[in-house]
Order: sequence, then C-alpha cells, then structure tokens
Amino acid sequence: MSGSRGGRRAYVIQEHRARRLHYDLRLEKDGVLKSWAVPKGMPENPGEKHLAIEVEDHPLEYGSFEGEIPKGEYGAGAVSIWDSGTYEPIAWGEDMIEFIINGRRLHGRYALMRFKKAGEKQWLVMKTRDKLG
Repeated sequence: MSGSRGGRRAYVIQEHRARRLHYDLRLEKDGVLKSWAVPKGMPENPGEKHLAIEVEDHPLEYGSFEGEIPKGEYGAGAVSIWDSGTYEPIAWGEDMIEFIINGRRLHGRYALMRFKKAGEKQWLVMKTRDKLG
C-alpha cells in the first residue's frame, strides 16, 4: 500500500471473516493505518450510521494484506480487500474525523464520531452529504 500523495492518504477496507464477519476501515495517518472494525460495513447512504470500534494501529504494509490469519492467532480468519484508494482528510479531532473517500467502490464524504455513551473505543461512522460548491 502506497503512502500519502499530496493531501491524499492511503485508505482501505478489508473484509474480515473472523469469528464474525466484519469490515476493517483503515486510514493512513502519522505513518500507520488508524483502524476501526465496522461490523455492518460502511454506510452508503447519507445520514446512515454504523458502529465502528477503534482497534490498534496497523503498519502501512498491512493495507495490502489478503489471506488467511491462522487459527489460534489474533483475528484468525480470511481477510480480503473490499475497497481501497485514497482519502482526503478534512478534519481530524479527538472526537470527530471527517474525510472524503476516493475508492474503487466508495466515494464521497464520511465522518467518524466518538460515541462516548457506548465507551472509549466506540465510534459511529456515517456517510454525510457531499457539500456543493
């Protein structure tokens, strides 16, 4: 997975068939892939919100990984790339991250918002309306 190009940074969503099927959203920042497990996948309609659970950072190289994580290891199961491309960060705060995805499948403006009532690692990911102009 390549690094940032100008204001664009690497983005990937990996389909992860572990104990339960989920999708891993990964955004390049500060030399690593910031990562969230998204059990129901990325929302594709404006205003739709899905739970996203923050997990440990992954090395940039992991963004191109596809294969089987062996049984007995953390995250055991099949991993495949569901979408990849670049993203443009708009804002990156402690409780809110806004960005524009330029992927093979997904395009447009998204936001991650910390879901404080649910716990420190709980976020909501949503597709937002693309601003005109």
